[in-house]
Amino acid sequence: MKTDDLREAYLEYFSSRGCVRRPSDVLVPNDPTVLFTPAGMNQFKREFMGLGEPGFKRATTCQKCIRTGDIENVGKTPRHMTFFEMLGNFSFGDYFKREAIHWAWEFLTRVLKIAPDRLTFTVYLEDDEAFDIWHKEVGVAANRITRMGEDDNFWPAGAPTHGPNGVCGPCSEIFYHGDGVEEVEIWNLVFTQFNRVGPGQLEPLPTKNIDTGMGLERAAAALQGVRSNFEIDVFKPIVAATAEALEVNYNAMSQDTLDGVRIRRASDHVRALTFCIHENVRPGPEKQGYVVRRLLRRAVLDAYQMGQREPFLHKLPPVVAEAMKGGYPELRDSVPRIQHVIREEEERFLRNLENGMRMINDVFRRTKAGGSDTIDGRAAFKLHDTYGIPIEITESLAADQNLRVDMVSFKEAQDEARKLARGTTEAADVFATGPLDTLRQAYHHGSEFLGYQTTEATGTVIGILEQGQLADFATASPTAGPPVSLVLDRTPFYAEAGGQIGDTGTIRGAGFVFAVEDTRRDHDFILHIGRVAEGVVSLNSQVTATVDAQRRQAIRRAHSATHLLHHALHRHLGKHAQQAGSKVEPDRLRFDFANPEAIGKERLDLIENTVNALAMTGSPVSWTQMPIAEAKALGAMALFGEKYPEIVRVVQMGEPSKEFSKELCGGTHLDNVGQVGLFKIIGEESVAAGTRRITALTGEGALAHVRQEEAVLSQVASTLRVPQTQLGDRVAALLEELKNLKKQASSRRTDGGDKVSVDDLVAGASSVGNATVVVRAVDNQSPDELRVLIDGLRRKVGQGLAVLLITAAEGKVQLVAGLSRDLVESGLHAGNWLKQVASIVGGGGGGRPDLAQAGGKNPEKIPEALEHALKTIAERLKS
Repeated sequence: MKTDDLREAYLEYFSSRGCVRRPSDVLVPNDPTVLFTPAGMNQFKREFMGLGEPGFKRATTCQKCIRTGDIENVGKTPRHMTFFEMLGNFSFGDYFKREAIHWAWEFLTRVLKIAPDRLTFTVYLEDDEAFDIWHKEVGVAANRITRMGEDDNFWPAGAPTHGPNGVCGPCSEIFYHGDGVEEVEIWNLVFTQFNRVGPGQLEPLPTKNIDTGMGLERAAAALQGVRSNFEIDVFKPIVAATAEALEVNYNAMSQDTLDGVRIRRASDHVRALTFCIHENVRPGPEKQGYVVRRLLRRAVLDAYQMGQREPFLHKLPPVVAEAMKGGYPELRDSVPRIQHVIREEEERFLRNLENGMRMINDVFRRTKAGGSDTIDGRAAFKLHDTYGIPIEITESLAADQNLRVDMVSFKEAQDEARKLARGTTEAADVFATGPLDTLRQAYHHGSEFLGYQTTEATGTVIGILEQGQLADFATASPTAGPPVSLVLDRTPFYAEAGGQIGDTGTIRGAGFVFAVEDTRRDHDFILHIGRVAEGVVSLNSQVTATVDAQRRQAIRRAHSATHLLHHALHRHLGKHAQQAGSKVEPDRLRFDFANPEAIGKERLDLIENTVNALAMTGSPVSWTQMPIAEAKALGAMALFGEKYPEIVRVVQMGEPSKEFSKELCGGTHLDNVGQVGLFKIIGEESVAAGTRRITALTGEGALAHVRQEEAVLSQVASTLRVPQTQLGDRVAALLEELKNLKKQASSRRTDGGDKVSVDDLVAGASSVGNATVVVRAVDNQSPDELRVLIDGLRRKVGQGLAVLLITAAEGKVQLVAGLSRDLVESGLHAGNWLKQVASIVGGGGGGRPDLAQAGGKNPEKIPEALEHALKTIAERLKS
């Protein structure tokens, strides 16, 4: 059976048993307890806690998962993977143990037609009920059922004896036995029927739940008769493409060799990378980004050790998208963006890898020569800090040579420099509850949102949240204390979501006025955050909620403009320019999108003109609600990495059957695009590798900006005594005149000694990560000459250049700083760097992101300034 057929057969079977078929959750859920979604049950936490919709009792899913706990085993064992799919069926206080077991048996033996003698089972040591169902009702021989202890057949492992407290229960595992293949666990049925309140203290739950998980790749390997997950139909092409990119014959080699492990590991990692970057999870220094970077660099390092010196990983996402198109056809549209992100990260890592590997081998050699098997943690940290080699990779390479890393001294060095915040999967109890969960037991449907139709509505106060706790009332205070949150049963206030900020306004009732300063959402409840301006607000108060309508209209203008901008980007840049995030405020928007390079002024003008031309059509804006599958079939655009409900809102712009924009969107929009008014782009910049950002204004905000620019032009024209139409020519003439005067002044300067050269500066440069850093005091140089030196360094070094030069004469200090274009695009700013240094010599200044100049009056502080300059730029580069 093909993997795609198995996925569909499972979901179809459990749908026929009354389970609601739900889509996979995103890889990075809105859940502080996990970095990535690790299992199918995670999206149903609220249902397992009894806080979901009362009528929603059964579900089935195929969940995209990422686990990194056993990452070092990937490629070495037949089953370990970082990205995998988990089939699951779930019951929330509905069917329980008997149905779960009978249905599992029926699916395996009747639907998949697996011979019963190929299956064995385990149950918890004390779970006689599960044993009897398997043995007496299903008819499995007793010798094929094994009773196991709490560390093997209880969830969480060991819960009865050594915790943790909370929801728990026994489980039953199903194993498959193939010909010449080791047994493999393909399904785990978890029966959550207890609440642990202490060691050995298990209280029965009032409602019992089912949480099952079948590893799709494991089950596919069993059904396809192959010995590892890497040989199934959807994985085999990826492994073959990886081997081809590395110019090796995978089939001809012994697959137990180190190179075989490396090829499988790279294949696994590129599949995980493809799905992560598709959902806009990019390589970075923290949390999910750190995991993605670690996977990518490990694959590149594996290839490097096989002799590969050029980027190769970016060639593989098209193969991944093709192999996985049965379950995830949307991957294909993201392939160009994914390839660009991977290639940039590959190239960045490879630039440093040559020196890094030389340093690693040197550290290993010195450790062995000293008669030790423990690598100094500070040396390992230097490899990470200077050459970008993750500590996990150093540990793995060390283990290959029977060495280990002293992690105590590594962490000491890490703390001294900068802690790498990677997040945690233990940030909170997996089933932690909050004060609003009590409210949900009475109001399952949450707050009704009326803001699409009106900006004013009546309602009832059903919850008051003060200092994190539910309260019966809240009183106006003469001093500004912490904000209060009101929950209404129905409200016109829009809660911040999808990039659109929350509404502000007032809530009035008998004897009180509540000023709403922000609106947020907590699952189905809308929280009106603010302060009691007058009187006392109590539970069950009847109120009138009024949104600031003028502010809301400005937000609507900006939000509808983002949809017009998205359309214009696709028209002028291509379909790859997919949205990667946005921020919508009153008459101001920020729109992030995929593009490998900066957008030139000419194309920006075309994009701006297109948006304004669309706005002038006055085309209608309409919206409808429909199932998400129907919306996608109609071509509605969705934001990758965003979790959407089963029923979605589709916003369309244009005449019926001639819509030019169709997107899934829950925000507030205009009635027609003509209400956008003027649209003005005021900025375009890089925010990450392969991601650009446009900032723009609409309506009154755009008009105010244009008027401000006109006022400045008028003032400059008046000062220069020329018409505004001649300003360009006049400014060019002045700049040319100034340039000539500077040349004349420079030629008249008396040579006060030897002048430093560009080669001298390069010879004394420092390396920080991938960057070349020049921080130096030079004699007998004017600021103009310092700038000439910086220009020469740019030509000599190219990318990754950070330079700050200081000179002093007659008690005055001059400083000039410059950065290469790639460092500016990564977020560094020469002016900001210079300000920090100039203050030490008693001065100030600033300038452009790529070039800045400052002055000072304390030459004796130059050594201290140089030291501070090197320290601050090193910290920024490492971050």
